[in-house]
Amino acid sequence: MIRREHLPRAARPRIAPASAGTPPDISKALQTASRTDAGQVLLGLHSSPQGLDESQAQALRKQFGSNEVRHDQPPSWWVHLWQCYRNPFNLLLTALALISWITEDMKAALVIGSMVGLSTVLRFLQESRSSKAAERLKAMVSNTATVLRPAPGTASALRIEVPMRELVPGDVIALSAGDMIPADCRLLAAKDLFISQSALTGEAMPMEKFCIDRRGPEAGVLERENLLFMGTSVVSGTATALIVHTGSRTFFGALAQRVTAVDQGISAFQAGINRVSWVLIRFMLVMAPLVLVINGVAKGDWWEAALFALSIAVGLTPEMLPMIVTATLAKGAVVMSRRKVIVKRLEAIHNFGAMDVLCTDKTGTLTQDRIVLERHTNAWGEASDHVLQMAYLNSFHQTGLKNLLDKAVLNHAEMQLETRLQTAWRKIDEVPFDFARRRMSVVVGMEDGGGSEHLLVCKGALEEILSVCTSVERGDDVLPLDADLLARIHGIASELNTQGLRVVAVASRVLAAGAQRPAQVAYGVADEAALTLLGYVAFLDPPKESTAPALRALAEHGVAVKVLTGDNELVVRKVCGDVGIEAGRVVPGREIDELDDAGLRTLVERHQVFAKLTPAHKERIVRALHANGHVVGFMGDGINDAPALRAADIGISVDGAVDVAKESADIILLEKSLMVLEQGVVEGRRTFANMLKYIKLTASSNFGNVFSVLVASAFLPFLPMLPLHLLVQNLLYDVSQIAIPFDNVDAEFLRKPQSWNPADLGRFMLFFGPLSSVFDVLTYAVMWFAFSANTVAHQALFQSGWFVEGLLSQTLIVHLIRTRKIPFLQSRAAWPLLAMGAAIAAAGIWLPMGRLAHYFRLQTLPLAYFPWLAAMLAGYATLTQAVKGWYARRYGWQ
Repeated sequence: MIRREHLPRAARPRIAPASAGTPPDISKALQTASRTDAGQVLLGLHSSPQGLDESQAQALRKQFGSNEVRHDQPPSWWVHLWQCYRNPFNLLLTALALISWITEDMKAALVIGSMVGLSTVLRFLQESRSSKAAERLKAMVSNTATVLRPAPGTASALRIEVPMRELVPGDVIALSAGDMIPADCRLLAAKDLFISQSALTGEAMPMEKFCIDRRGPEAGVLERENLLFMGTSVVSGTATALIVHTGSRTFFGALAQRVTAVDQGISAFQAGINRVSWVLIRFMLVMAPLVLVINGVAKGDWWEAALFALSIAVGLTPEMLPMIVTATLAKGAVVMSRRKVIVKRLEAIHNFGAMDVLCTDKTGTLTQDRIVLERHTNAWGEASDHVLQMAYLNSFHQTGLKNLLDKAVLNHAEMQLETRLQTAWRKIDEVPFDFARRRMSVVVGMEDGGGSEHLLVCKGALEEILSVCTSVERGDDVLPLDADLLARIHGIASELNTQGLRVVAVASRVLAAGAQRPAQVAYGVADEAALTLLGYVAFLDPPKESTAPALRALAEHGVAVKVLTGDNELVVRKVCGDVGIEAGRVVPGREIDELDDAGLRTLVERHQVFAKLTPAHKERIVRALHANGHVVGFMGDGINDAPALRAADIGISVDGAVDVAKESADIILLEKSLMVLEQGVVEGRRTFANMLKYIKLTASSNFGNVFSVLVASAFLPFLPMLPLHLLVQNLLYDVSQIAIPFDNVDAEFLRKPQSWNPADLGRFMLFFGPLSSVFDVLTYAVMWFAFSANTVAHQALFQSGWFVEGLLSQTLIVHLIRTRKIPFLQSRAAWPLLAMGAAIAAAGIWLPMGRLAHYFRLQTLPLAYFPWLAAMLAGYATLTQAVKGWYARRYGWQ
């Protein structure tokens, strides 16, 4: 199945036309299928109008394989390993390792190599696990097509749902509004069929398709009116089509290499990572040369100063960032899957947590999605079985997009009506539903074939039905539709709406049949004229009991909910009132048409509820909110929601949605519930919080160390720490951070949307980095004066003292900065982070005290050093906690 919507939103390329590079054999085969008679194409594929039987399909499946585009396959393991290695941080470390090896400093080369290997392997293992987990999660989301199979012993066909990946050439599929085209197809039958081919051509307007191509031989493949292409979707109408090509043999699959060759740009998430990385790089570009110059001038050994400066540069690079990011995102995706939220793109978790506006439809989200037919009345509001009968004929015989309203009509009529109307009437034709007309019609005739008349029954939104009505039925009388009667009709409908009922109008018209109407002339939209209004069917979709608490929970977490619906203003106001939404003024879609983009940006900030919307209206509202600086989520499940799902920062759909909606979404809910959504928002913020912790901790801690080096370089006759010491310290610290993805997050952090803020990171480094330097300088003084480590001969003792103090202060700062509260008392880290920190602290103390001290050019510390160390760490914790409170009050705490 096509996964191009999994690309970052800023990077979804359009594929060029066939003339730009489609393989000639595929174009030629499609052109041949277009020009050849449909019966001959069926014969050539050993199929029939009733489709393939299951044994034929299984044999062809073995021959052709899965109906999937191969370019979406993950890279081989060695390519993936190379991709995990080739980040700027690892390349810098590799260069330093090579320099150390060339200068025969094998210890430094070994430590640096270990850092590179650890970072690369951990990222490789984590991403491999994440990729497999993501594929398993995606497999939980169903994507099916309606396939025709021959009914045993008859000449008719059965309709069954088959996973799209199992389709084969020769399958005959049924299509209706909202379906994705799963393969390249030749049309066998079509009724008012409009296809969106924008994914292939870039054309925004849908193209009408027919069974017979009317274009000349010079027309291109995409211009053929009787061909359908993988990756496109049905906007309106119905059709049956024969699959000609599947998988990589499709037009889309043949151009897969051109898709991957297009510069895909970067997502908002990756842009945020890059901005943060550049903040760190700028600090590195300033600090490393300073260290080089100061130590070169002061010590006179420029080569040693250069190696030390490179070590400082390494210390400022968060080399574990790619692994930490991948691990936190993957953990978040797995946790969300347990809550019935499937993440199609890991990076979408960031937008989930940053979302501050959620746009949602009414039906099934605020309401139970359990629609029941409450009333069937004439235009005067009086109960009428005749209206129910006509609504039943319409719903039973239509083959397009059967929605919950149709199902409610069928269920209610079969319980209420004594005779089964389908035995008395046969279907002649239909005019499918589309979102411009907002109505659909079926044309029926008497089953016995008698009579010279057909009956057109039309059902749809009240205003759209009234626009094509000229009269109203009451009993045996037919009255002209004048202004007074129109006002009465609107009043009755409004009264039903205020009770929370959704009103659908039913109208009819008697049409000439037989010799008076040529058989080859199909019925169409033009026949929906001069109708007689019969009455209404009114539906109730009660609000969910969980909606009100879910909306309160979203509000507490800083997410504003805006309702975008195609329903009537009165109905949506009633539902909003029931679930606790202050509707205020309900903005109708017609008002949006009158506004330019600037006016709409102002309007969407002032109002919460929008009604009578078209798909274009929903998309414009989402784009306007995005232009105002909001991170916008959109939740929808219909074909009319697809444009808005694509426009939103995070598209949210449900497993039962139409194909095009699921393909447009970033996140799929297995349960259509706002409460599930609120849990997903919280998990997204928890994931982002742990990523941000690593960046803030590493940046401020490493910057503090570098600042301390600058101070020490100004007056010490030797290096305050050897390059090897810096590298080992950095390696141990990086290992301690592996557990950050599993850390707890304070509830306060989860209450508001969070996003990247590089300016805050720079300020945070400047405030909290030098705090550790204060106690580093005190450590210098203690080693210099208390332990007489003040000559080149005693530099190993000095360096060992600072090595231990520096590593333990870095380990301690993890717990100080991970929370705004008092660490260990008011907020405690998760046990993996506590255990890893304790292990690294123990290793840091053991290195100068154990048997390997000489290998790392360290020296055993006297026991009198450790009371001083405890005092330093206690003072550091106290000062940091005090500054943290002041900083949070002044700048906030992200």
